[in-house]
Parts: sequence; C-alpha cells; structure tokens
Amino acid sequence: MNVGETVDVIANARIGGAGRELMPLASIDDAEPYDVFLSGGRIVDIAPAGLARRSGAVLDAAGAWLVPGMWDHHVHAVPWALEAQRVSLAHTGSAVEAAAAMADAPVLGDGRRVGSGFRDGLWSEPPSLDMLDRHTGESPTYLVNADLHSAWLNSAALRREGWASSDGFVREENAFELARRLGDLDEATLDRAVEGMARRAAARGIVGVVDMHMEWGGDDWARRASAGLDLLRVDVATYTHRLEQTLNDGLATGDALDGGGLIRMGPYKVISDGSLGTRTAACSHAYRASRSIEPDGATGYLNVEPDELIEHLTRAAGGGLRAAVHAIGDVAVAHALDGFAASGAAGSIEHAQLVRHADIARFARLDVVASVQPTHAVEDRDLVDDLWADQTSAPYAFRALHEAGTNLVFGSDAPVSALDPWRQVAAAVFRSDDARAPWQPENALDAATALAASTRGGSAAEQRILPGESADLVLVAEDPLAAGERELREMPVAATLLAGRITHLAV
Repeated sequence: MNVGETVDVIANARIGGAGRELMPLASIDDAEPYDVFLSGGRIVDIAPAGLARRSGAVLDAAGAWLVPGMWDHHVHAVPWALEAQRVSLAHTGSAVEAAAAMADAPVLGDGRRVGSGFRDGLWSEPPSLDMLDRHTGESPTYLVNADLHSAWLNSAALRREGWASSDGFVREENAFELARRLGDLDEATLDRAVEGMARRAAARGIVGVVDMHMEWGGDDWARRASAGLDLLRVDVATYTHRLEQTLNDGLATGDALDGGGLIRMGPYKVISDGSLGTRTAACSHAYRASRSIEPDGATGYLNVEPDELIEHLTRAAGGGLRAAVHAIGDVAVAHALDGFAASGAAGSIEHAQLVRHADIARFARLDVVASVQPTHAVEDRDLVDDLWADQTSAPYAFRALHEAGTNLVFGSDAPVSALDPWRQVAAAVFRSDDARAPWQPENALDAATALAASTRGGSAAEQRILPGESADLVLVAEDPLAAGERELREMPVAATLLAGRITHLAV
C-alpha cells in the first residue's frame, strides 16, 4: 500500500495503548495479533488475526503495535515550519557564543539573518547591543529566544523594524509582533514549508494539531487543504487582536473552515503573562537571578489585567469559543482560574508551569484542561532550580494535577520544543532527557496516562482501540506501555492513518 490509500483492514496488529483492557473480546493477549476492520473513517470490528475474512485494501502490520492517533495540542505552525531555515542556537552557552554563531549566518530571501533557540536565563554575562553589532555588522540579524517571548536584534534589524532598544532586546508584545513579521512571507514559500512540517509530523504519528500561531491561519490552512494538503487535522486559534472579527464572522470552536472538515475553528488564545526563560512570567515570589531583564521585573508581570481577562473570556464564551489562556507563573495561573470561574468560559490553561498548591484542585473543579508540554519540564529544569529556587508553588506538577482529576493534554509548543509526541510522552514518564537522574520524579506520570494525554480528548477522555472509535491510528514498533526511556523517545512509527487513509508509511 502507499501514502494516500484508504485501508480496509489492518492485519496482524498487536493492540497497544490506553483502553486495550476494555477490548470487546472474551480475553486478550497483548502478545497476539489481531485484525482491525475499518470503514467510513472508523473502526468497525476487531478479531483475532485470520479469524474473519479479509477483503479490500489490507495493510499488514506484521506484529506492530496499534495505538490511537497522536495530537499536539499546542503548535506555532509557521515558526516551526520555518525553523529549518534558521540557525540553531540551542547549544550556545553564552551571549558571545550566540552572537558569534550569527556572524556567518545565511541571509534569507527577505534580507534577514535569523537564529533561534537560545536560552539566556543562565548566561553568565549579559548580552548587549554592541556585542551583537560587533559580530554581525550591518546585516539585519535576529536571534529568537527559545521561549518566543523575547528576541535579540542588532542595530540594523532594529532600524529595519522601526524599534529602539538599549540592549537590543524586544520582549513580549514586540516579540510577538516580530514573530508575525518573520512569518509574513509569500504564500508559496510558506506553503512549501508547512507541507514539509505536516509530513514530518505525520511521520511521528501525529494526526492533528492545534495551531496557536499568533497570526490568523484559518484561510491559509483552508487554501492548503483545498490544494491537497490533507495530512493533518488542524484546529486554528484566534487571538485578542482578531477576536471581534472572529465573533462577527460567527465562528465557534469546532466549526469547519474547509470543505473536507480537516480544518476547524480552534480556541480563543490570550497570553496573560510572560515566560520563565525571559523572566516575565507573573510569579508570587521574586526570580533568583544574577540579573533581571527589566528593573521592575523581579516577579514578572501580567500582560492582561484580571478584569480585562474576564471581559475577553466572557465575550469569547458568548460566541461559542473555547478559551486557551497562556499562564505560566503562579499568579497568572490563579488569575486565569478566576477568569474561567467568573466568565463561565470553557477551555484550557496553556503551560501552567508554576501552580499554587491551593490551585491544583481548582482545575478539575472548574473543568479547566491543563494543556502542558512535558519536554519543557526537562529542558527547563536548570532554569527552574535557579530562577525559581525561591518559589513556594509547584513547578510542572503533572501528577498532582492528574491525581486531582484534571484532564491533561500534551503539546510541544513547537518551535519551543520539537513537534514529536513521543518526546513528550517520554519526558512525562521518565522526567529526564539526558543522562542525569529524573528531575522531580514524584510528578512523573504512568505511560498509559501520558499516551492518553497525547490523543484528541486527553487523559480523561482518550480515544481507544474499540469498534466505533475513529480510525485515526498509528502503528509503532514497540509497546508504548512497556518501552524504556530511549525506546519511547525514539519510537519508530511504521504507519499513520487519518480516518483510515495512510498519511505516512515507513519504507
């Protein structure tokens, strides 16, 4: 079989993942193969391999494990798609290293030189505009922070964008505006990049994403789908600057934006505070750091005041939009929960990286989803241990939230971390991504919960391998419930199916 073909029978598959204990069979041996019959985009029957007659298009799983299709609930699609064109600064350990890495960076078609992925929170010396200018000269040069909440520009870039900055840094709203400008390329260039992104996502078992790009992408995704890009389901977010337009258009969360129903209206996204790495997340205790990026930023700050947040959430809820509230610091998380309670809005808190112990139970009581990124926990462990050393709230408290009854959904926040669900699952289960001991292992999750959090409905309402369920499915080489850390993180994907149609097939 080939990519694009529709499968009628997945033969010789072993059933993996959450829900296999509920298989509608008298007994199930997870070492034995089964035939899974599909029709109309759904599973219609499951039987021991060879017991029922196979007909139509048969995909031989050859003993691979069948699990539900994976979702990434937080992606910035265009920046991630363009990441391959940018110089990686992920491994630079100082301001000088990062500046020097851009000295010979290629000039892109729009005349800019762009690098991304630096983390300056632990740099020993502060970056300066003069330092960057000495290394990059008169070519407009942009270094985007890994967290997307700040960027370091040389003088030529500042002049081009019409900004002034004493240290070369732009933060929060200007950083978001910069992301929009860097993604404002011609349609052909963007569409090629996004198609490549979609193929890479499907190759890792992803069937759907929630696109949190800061510029409205609904029309772009609909155009791509009409042109044949049918590898992913995409929920498209809208932001405050476009909220009234979205409401005037009568768009509610879940409404189709294309003829085939792959592209749908997603949530209303509001960024209520900053980030850990940029030291702008709104916290109850001061950051412990050798320097602060702003004189008055010792505890971070809110981008949206509580009353304004309630007003926005109330407007969105009245128009049928679910809300996705970015809140990282414990002060911002508390205000976000207050906002959901006061407005009656439904939705999620995105990131929830630092949560007051008293607020953990409020997620479930208010039916607010915790949309979290497990790789952030292991990538940020040194920042947390340093910058948040004086905080009394709980960082990356996944197990505590889960045990309190909160529905967890996983995402990557790509390009903040890679668009790869298996890295998220492995980070949630093992709380490490290197040779060091697990970080705060008391908040690790079991593999079944982590896998469920990577499906459409999340940990509380996961898709299962059962008749009647969607045929958004993935065949993988290992049993994800028994795999070790490396095997889980690097999980080989044999095939990905979207409504029974092959979107990826390993050679």
